[in-house]
Amino acid sequence: MFTVRGDAPGLSRQPIVLVDGRRACQLELDAVHVTAAAWLGGLDDALPQIDAALDRARAAALAEAHGCMRALLDATLAYTKTRVQFGQALAANQVLRHRMVDMAVQCEEAQSMALLAALKADAPADERSLAVSSAMNKVMRGARFVAEQAVQLHGAMGVTEEVAVGAWLKRLMAFELMLGGSSYHLDRHARLRGWRSMA
Repeated sequence: MFTVRGDAPGLSRQPIVLVDGRRACQLELDAVHVTAAAWLGGLDDALPQIDAALDRARAAALAEAHGCMRALLDATLAYTKTRVQFGQALAANQVLRHRMVDMAVQCEEAQSMALLAALKADAPADERSLAVSSAMNKVMRGARFVAEQAVQLHGAMGVTEEVAVGAWLKRLMAFELMLGGSSYHLDRHARLRGWRSMA
């Protein structure tokens, strides 16, 4: 691994906007030259250090995803208590209450899994990776469920820019795409367990 200066000849950047509105850039290296001073580490395989850094980033992303899920649940609870339809608040409808309970269960499970991933950040590599991939897969599925329910219970305005629910939905969509998707983490979990690939 090497550090590369932002103004290095041969390095080009293309700014992009992600699905959730955050800014990023595509980096392209074409015949970039670096000196020995830019070399990080020795001749050892850098993959274990990269995996450890990525797992820490995943643990942080899991905490953020749980925060988005909780915000979606809170916003949905508040909205359904104030939105009146057919003479009563939406929250008075038992079927909708059941859906919100299911959302709350997913939030609690996501919090537990995010905590597990954070607690295993300094564990041996296989133990850490297994906990993180398990958490990523569980939270991704729960986040999608909570986001979809929140949008449905808010109606069409749930996907507009004017309502925060739409922003949290987009952030959770980005969460599914970054640091390995569900298929990647299912496969990684299976490999770490010594099972056949799940993907």
